[in-house]
Amino acid sequence: MNGLVLATFVAVYLGMALGRWPGLKIDRTGIALLGAIVLFAAGPVSAERVLAAIDFPTLIVLFGLMVLSAQFAACGFYDRVAAGIASTDARPATILLVVIVVAGLLSAILANDVVVWAITPLLCRGLIARGLDPRPFLIALAGAANAGSAATLIGNPQNILIGSVGQLEFWPFAAACTPPAIAGLAAVWLVVRWQWRDALAARPVNGEALPVPPVQRSALLKACFWTIVLMAGFTTPIPHTTTVLVVAGALLVSRTMATKQLLGLVDWHLLVLFGGLFVVTAALADTGLPAITVERLEQAGLLPDRLAVLAPLALVGSNTIGNVPIVMLILGILPDLPDGSLFALASLSTLAGNLLIIGSLANIITVERAREAGVHLGFLEHARAGIPMTILAQALAILWLYLAGYVMM
Repeated sequence: MNGLVLATFVAVYLGMALGRWPGLKIDRTGIALLGAIVLFAAGPVSAERVLAAIDFPTLIVLFGLMVLSAQFAACGFYDRVAAGIASTDARPATILLVVIVVAGLLSAILANDVVVWAITPLLCRGLIARGLDPRPFLIALAGAANAGSAATLIGNPQNILIGSVGQLEFWPFAAACTPPAIAGLAAVWLVVRWQWRDALAARPVNGEALPVPPVQRSALLKACFWTIVLMAGFTTPIPHTTTVLVVAGALLVSRTMATKQLLGLVDWHLLVLFGGLFVVTAALADTGLPAITVERLEQAGLLPDRLAVLAPLALVGSNTIGNVPIVMLILGILPDLPDGSLFALASLSTLAGNLLIIGSLANIITVERAREAGVHLGFLEHARAGIPMTILAQALAILWLYLAGYVMM
């Protein structure tokens, strides 16, 4: 059975790298789910092992945070933010800075994928109406969403996973990972400002202003209140899963917003992707091959608990199979990494997502949502800013993590 497990594992992670299997329309979520189904149906993974393999605390925290982000989206908050940014009379360079700061801050608390999904269309329409090229602002939006999400345990799916597996506390994580996140935001601003300086030198025209989207104030106040409760809960010994579930449950109780509307904004595909990958990586672990691999890597001095190994592994892995799968793979092989290495893995895998469009789901969502709004952001157009901003951010993050004593070089 080991041969079937290994073949399935390779096929699944190859699909993660390609985004699909050639000739088929099955996407990453479908590939992960199908891999788990094959291993269960063929016998290597029993029903009991499937349940044991799935990290339910990670899925619970991810689900709860998606409900919180959905509350902000459903009440019109993101639309108002996008319209406000696009309609300002400020210079393009100032608008760029505002986009970066807003996206970074929101993504540190709310899911970065939801932030870019909600803001991109209105931002595009508003900038076009003012005669501005939306492309540098879109690159900055995705880049800042990725960088800002690196600051906290709840900023993105891979951080949630790392925090769950490593039993990390919220505020020590933030203390370690916020400086690299700020460095990442600065790198986004510096690189985009330089690479797109001609477009950002354009004078905005007094085009037709976007209509101000309505905001359900009571729903927004409710979302803000429960966000504060969530952050406060993370300072207590109460398990993160309990805090998140209480917040999600409270948000579902509403007189104005139907449960169907709120749950319709939850990214169920991502939850299924996680579940499938949990089963596939657990099946591989059961073969004993990861243990043998760890032993040989240790003999060669190549364990990913040092920056010299972890940084290039995170960079390459995030831009091939994706930052969530590479994190899951590393944790599946080395579940007992020290806290410092986990901080480094979270920061470096997240910042690495800015290198190419395929490096993170936030990038892909931004490009696809922009295309729906009539804006084409090409692979090379993104890469000419994405590559230098990532190299600069990674270098600064490595310097911080090493000098602060979190992980060895």
